[in-house]
Amino acid sequence: MGFKCGIVGLPNVGKSTLFNALTQSAAAEAANYPFCTIEPNVGEVGVPDPRLDKLAKIAGSKQIIPTRLTFVDIAGLVRGASKGEGLGNQFLSHIREVDAIAYVLRCFEDDDVTHVEGRIDPAMDAEVVETELMLADLESCEKRITNLEKKARGGDKEAKAQMALLEKALVLLREGKPARFVELSEDEKPGFEMLQLLTAKPVLYVCNVDEDSAQNGNAFSKKVEERAKEEGAGVVIISAKIEAELSSLDADERGAFLEELGLSEAGLDRLIRAGYELLDLVTYFTVGPKEARAWTIKQGTKAPKAAGVIHTDFEKGFIRSETIAYEDYTSLGGEVPCKDAGKMRLEGKEYIVKDGDVLHFRFAN
Repeated sequence: MGFKCGIVGLPNVGKSTLFNALTQSAAAEAANYPFCTIEPNVGEVGVPDPRLDKLAKIAGSKQIIPTRLTFVDIAGLVRGASKGEGLGNQFLSHIREVDAIAYVLRCFEDDDVTHVEGRIDPAMDAEVVETELMLADLESCEKRITNLEKKARGGDKEAKAQMALLEKALVLLREGKPARFVELSEDEKPGFEMLQLLTAKPVLYVCNVDEDSAQNGNAFSKKVEERAKEEGAGVVIISAKIEAELSSLDADERGAFLEELGLSEAGLDRLIRAGYELLDLVTYFTVGPKEARAWTIKQGTKAPKAAGVIHTDFEKGFIRSETIAYEDYTSLGGEVPCKDAGKMRLEGKEYIVKDGDVLHFRFAN
């Protein structure tokens, strides 16, 4: 089960520098000119989770395997992308393939780094990116409705349902609002997701600040925080320059460098966790002497489907899951003490897996 978070923004805001640091590689060419990232670069990163280390220590696990999140570095967008300006068509098609969008916004001044719009205004940059996505969605919705009208008049129920959802999106888009603010019933949500509207995807604002502002942000990032608060969106303050330096250091050097800067953790750790939360994901664990491993599922996933993340056979032949809460496992000291204390539960097919559950699946071959 792969989850992708797209890194987007105007050219020269630090997207590729951030991506390089995220993946600790030079996969994306970071250069001071627009469109240096011609194709989307993809990198998988481990999601930091101190619970996994604790579980592994208790179980004496030989190997620790964190859950993964995929980041996609997408070519810089410019005004007019919805009409094919710059690399607009590629940009929009790559956006459709991700599950959520991280808007990287330039929140620093540097005369040596050009800004494609000739000014530093992160809130306006966010507006430019979002406007292009809304224009693309607007055109897409109108075309689809035209194509569906004949089917709907002929009594096609699916066409009618799709048209109703598209019309809901159009009301907001014509008011200059993204489709993620459309109010939907639980029954409508799956159909709306299938429309794959660009502005329906959850958004995280990433403020790329100068080194001196990495701890508390600055006047630029404050503007972004205000925008995010109005929308109920998340914000991460990060210095791409600092993260690039950190990515080249070993664990001890990283700790000393962060302490010197007055930072408790790397900004990338916060970004990864924020992306994970943005996608409404939770983690469950499998723990044993061979390995302690974290697995990613959507919030609200039932036990058989959670088992299927490990192997499809586990879902098909699911019988039950032996379940221990993380707090019980760690406080009592492992699986055997939990069994003895009656803290291991047998859960069936309707059980909704909770964040932190330690699971062992029983299934029929």
